[in-house]
Order: sequence, then C-alpha cells, then structure tokens
Amino acid sequence: MASSLRRLISWEGLLLLILLVVVAFNAAFTPVYLGVNNQVNLFQLSIEKIIVALVMAFIIINGEIDLSVASVMGLAACVLAYLFNQGVAMPLAVLGALGAGALCGAFNGFWVAYVGVPSLAVTLAGLIGYRGAARILLEDTSISGFPEWFNTLGQQPWLGPLPFALVLFFVLYLVALVVLNFSGIGRLVYVVGNNREVARYSGVRVPRLKLGLFIASGLVAALAGVLLAARLGAVRGNTADGFELDIITMVLLGGVSIFGGTGNLFGVGLAILIILNLRNGMSLVNITGNTQTGVVGVLLILSVLLPNLVQDVRAVLQRRRAQRKEVTRA
Repeated sequence: MASSLRRLISWEGLLLLILLVVVAFNAAFTPVYLGVNNQVNLFQLSIEKIIVALVMAFIIINGEIDLSVASVMGLAACVLAYLFNQGVAMPLAVLGALGAGALCGAFNGFWVAYVGVPSLAVTLAGLIGYRGAARILLEDTSISGFPEWFNTLGQQPWLGPLPFALVLFFVLYLVALVVLNFSGIGRLVYVVGNNREVARYSGVRVPRLKLGLFIASGLVAALAGVLLAARLGAVRGNTADGFELDIITMVLLGGVSIFGGTGNLFGVGLAILIILNLRNGMSLVNITGNTQTGVVGVLLILSVLLPNLVQDVRAVLQRRRAQRKEVTRA
C-alpha cells in the first residue's frame, strides 16, 4: 500500500495521470484523434523538437542550459540550403550543416566549461548570434528545390507508416536511456549536476564533460535542423524560430530540475507525450497557434513550480510516517 502511494504521488505518476486525461479528452471531442494517420502526424509535426529534447535533458541534469538550440537548428538548415544553392552536393551540404552545429556547440562549451561564463549568458548570446548568422546567409529568400530523395526522407513513410525522423527518435531515445542510466558518462552527468566542485575534487574532468555535452547538443540540434529542412522542403532565415520554448518545457515538465542533478528520461518521455497530445488536440479543435504557445508557456511555469510542491508533500508524508513509527514504538 505504501509503495503504491509513493508511485502515485511521484512526479512521473502525476504526469501519467495528466497524459491519460489529455488522451481521454482528445478522444472524446475529436473523433479522428485515435486514427493512425493522426497519431503519426502528432509526432511528425514536432519530431525535431523532441529529438533535441533528449540531449537538452543531459545538459540540464548536468546543471547547465542551452537556449541556443533552436537557433542552431535554424543555422544548420540555412547552411545546408546555402551550400546546396551554391552547387554543393546534398550529402556534403548535410555534413557542412552538421559541422556548423558541432562548431556552435564547441563555442558554447568552451566559454562555459573552460572560461566559466554561465551557460544562461553564453547560450542566450548564441540564440541571438546564430539566428543572425542564419538570416545573413539567406537574407529574406526561401531556398527549396532539394533533391527528391532528401524531401522523401522527411515527408514520406520510411518504416510502415513511420517517417525516418520518428524511427530515428525512438532509436536515439533508447540510446540516451542506456547512456544516462547504465553508463559511466550518465553517472558523471548526475554527479557534476549535483555538485560541480565535489566532482572536480573527486577527479572528474568536469570541463571535458561539459564541453562534450555542448558539442553533442550542437550536433543533435543541427541534425534536427537538417530533418526539419527535409520535412518542410524549404528553408528560410527564421526556420525553427521559437522552438526552444517547447524543448525546454518538455524537459522541465518531465521532472528534470532546473538546478541540475535530478530527473530521468522516463519523465521526459511522458512530458513529450503530454505536450504533443495537447498541441494536437488543440489543433484539431481549431485553437490558434498563439494560444497553443501560451498554454505551453503556462506549462513551463508550472514545470518549475510544481516539482517543489510535490517534494514538499512527499517530505510531509515522510515525516508523518516517521512520527507514526515513533508512536508505535512508544
């Protein structure tokens, strides 16, 4: 009984309950919601965000944040489009885009890991700077006309009804789950997130770990930008503008502490499903995009405040159990 109660009041238990309510509501009010095409579409329209959310979980658990991921996505897509427009073969353009993302991540990581500038400041500057670079590359033009194989990769089913990006997400989720929970790197991510100085005095190469995480963040964001270009079939300077709100909300709503050191990918996965189903349900009943963004913004605020309230409730319950044990012993 006690273990069932603990699971029920856990953050993941609450997220699961919220998800069930959202799914039940959508199914009741929108008949097409449960269709296979809609379920695939539910993921496909936000697939690039949820891919980046995986690496963002590592960054925040490690005690940092990367506000520049959406700008890196946009810059990578613009680099790809610019190179293709200059006559570069698409495979080489893809490599160029991924390289640009890795360089952005390395730049962020250097200032955070080795110079000691707060990641909030560094990546906020990156958010502005990388977006500016993307606009300089393409100005006000829209570049399209990509090879058919590239557009097909982003727009057509690849494995059954599933597009390539969705299959890739499931693979990356499993890899991230194994790395975070069953590898030395995952343990170090938590250790450094809990206390950077203790980790450093314990012999952990903290700067190298942080640099590696930011490079991974830039690389994954660039990969998401390439996938976004393939799905849309065209790229503009404002591609992926504002995506960072959904990405950070997915991670924080999943129970990852903004202060680092706690959280897991199971909670992040539930948060991803909640946000995707909320957006899908609102779209099916013709709620505007601005309203949807407002709802996600409220979720971001709640994702910061509610975990503290849940912890307080659990602490109160633990104290009451301890008091009952003392009374029983007496």
